[in-house]
Amino acid sequence: MASLYLDESLDASAFAVGSTLSIEGDDARHAVQVARVKVGERIAIGDGRGRIARGAVIEASPRSVAIHIDEIEDSPLPTPRIRLVQALAKGDRDELAVQAATELGVAEVVPWAATRSISRWDGAKAQRGRARWATIAREAAKQSIRSTVPLVAELATTAAIARLGGLVLVLDPAGSEPISAVDLDGVEELTLVVGPEGGIDPREFATLVAAGARRVRLGPEVLRTSTAGPAAIAALSIRLGRW
Repeated sequence: MASLYLDESLDASAFAVGSTLSIEGDDARHAVQVARVKVGERIAIGDGRGRIARGAVIEASPRSVAIHIDEIEDSPLPTPRIRLVQALAKGDRDELAVQAATELGVAEVVPWAATRSISRWDGAKAQRGRARWATIAREAAKQSIRSTVPLVAELATTAAIARLGGLVLVLDPAGSEPISAVDLDGVEELTLVVGPEGGIDPREFATLVAAGARRVRLGPEVLRTSTAGPAAIAALSIRLGRW
């Protein structure tokens, strides 16, 4: 399968069969110097919003890589859109969750400052942390050849999560309802909430449930915060017929 490169500045007029499309800067350098892309090789260039152009490379230099477009594909996000609310976690566990969730098709990731989160994004660290997650999501989208790069939202509080619309499922190893039993008919927006290493505080559970969220379990095992969200997305993808 052809490698995917992204340029979020592209507009709709740039995508036309028979025309030329190029990437520049870091992506061009990576394509030529790391991926060893050569003239004649097929690659894909996307806008990160659901549109991809494919074609053979007609120019390959560290400054610019251009293709002659012979195919265009539009892939809007399927319904329901899946949002992952991921609690901040120590080390790189939250980042691993973002990476895997992107590969599995998540539409949006919301960093959550949970009560029991050891990691804290205070002050300017919130902007740096969000930018880091956005970079991870972008690179994971390219690696998995997906046409849309998930949105990484601003750092959220529990109160903000309680105001989210649609169906909200809070992953809870002690939950009485298995995720496989949740009725998904007619759902257009679905949010998965994953707590930190120390679990979700009872007061947070109470706030979310009072707002309409449901506590669901994945199975008898207790998963890490880095794997719970991706596992839930995978389970839901099967139920939704995406796999």
